[in-house]
Amino acid sequence: MYRRIEELKRFFQGKKILILGFGREGKSSYRLLRNLLPQIPLAIADTKEISLSDANSKCICGKTYLEAIPDYDIVLKSPGIPFVDIEIPKNVLVTNQTDLFLKYSDSAVIGITGTKGKTTTSTLIYRILQKAQLRSQLIGNIGVPVFDSFFESKNLLSVMELSCHQLEFMTASPHIAVLTNIYPEHLDHYRNGFEGYLSAKLHIARYQTANDYFIFNPNSTAADYIDPEALPAKVIEANPEEKEDFLDRLCEKNPHLHGAHNRQNVYVAAAAVRRLGVPDTAIAEAIESFQGIPNRMELVCTHNGVSYYNDSIATIPYSVLMGIDALENVGTLILGGMDRGLDYSEFADALCRRAIANIICMPDTGFAIAKLLQERSCSSKIITVANMEEAVDAAVRFTPPNTACVLSPAAASYNVYRDFEEKGEHYKRLLREKIEKKD
Repeated sequence: MYRRIEELKRFFQGKKILILGFGREGKSSYRLLRNLLPQIPLAIADTKEISLSDANSKCICGKTYLEAIPDYDIVLKSPGIPFVDIEIPKNVLVTNQTDLFLKYSDSAVIGITGTKGKTTTSTLIYRILQKAQLRSQLIGNIGVPVFDSFFESKNLLSVMELSCHQLEFMTASPHIAVLTNIYPEHLDHYRNGFEGYLSAKLHIARYQTANDYFIFNPNSTAADYIDPEALPAKVIEANPEEKEDFLDRLCEKNPHLHGAHNRQNVYVAAAAVRRLGVPDTAIAEAIESFQGIPNRMELVCTHNGVSYYNDSIATIPYSVLMGIDALENVGTLILGGMDRGLDYSEFADALCRRAIANIICMPDTGFAIAKLLQERSCSSKIITVANMEEAVDAAVRFTPPNTACVLSPAAASYNVYRDFEEKGEHYKRLLREKIEKKD
């Protein structure tokens, strides 16, 4: 481990370093750099004010913080900062925690990405490894900066959830790479739209070697963009259509893993851990005890015969439809959020075919979807509302007994909320308050 740490120190020494973004990951980068090189000059840039008692650190704050980039040799970028309009000078190296962890950590990494299913698949893999009594950690986009465990990662298996933002500037790939699916999302983050998003996602396999593994479902949308023969790693196909009774029985027994999308998550997770020699007994134990993840088809409560679900993670049409089909009896759908330029025409067609009793539409995209549904003479009752408070009120009033009501936005949350988690928590709080008041 000492040799690898020395290599990372040499990477930074003598360089002008800029930590770009000072949220959770930026602060983690700062802590690691100060641990490695206590006296090295650092610059930190963010839109928000930064308060640091560090004579060797310079803070660059305000709306023009990105203008500092050309003045530095290494830019250690936080994932959420888009570079759509940023020209990166040739003498500036943009990197991130994930890339440096893969290059300088002694940990073997299982990396998981995809438009949807990343968190469920990552969590399943991690819990299977725990049941197999293999030392492991769950890090990355799951909410744990990878630098937080850099010094303790020797002899650990690192299960790393990877977003497109973390993959964008990667020049290294994990030992085992899992790709769940690919759908258009985050198009506003890339100058060339979906092409840029796709390129970032495929970095998970681009730098693998013949000693590595790439796992995907050949019947998923990922297959539309992958030539397995062109990949450097060993390609493992995990196809739920080629039924494995053992895995299917486990999915059927656990209500948190119902639906075609969750079967796919289970199949690719099992394929990943089997590369490490994990026995099926550990896979079974982990799947049987899996309790689901907040904001992902999360049962909030049942009242007057209505089951209320929070699926705020469903920020694209595909996820919404998969959730509806998994529940089978959706009486009310609540949707709408930030407009990122998605075309909802096919989504509207699909909703009409599912004959949901009520579709509650919130700003901004909900209004556009409501118009598309009305143009198609959709049989559903279309209810437009101004906010979540009105949406919950309508849901409690109109959802038929013995059906489900589900918040499943089909859009990002940033027009009103910090993220999908804040949106889901607000929905749950309002729902519980409303039901308690009625009782």
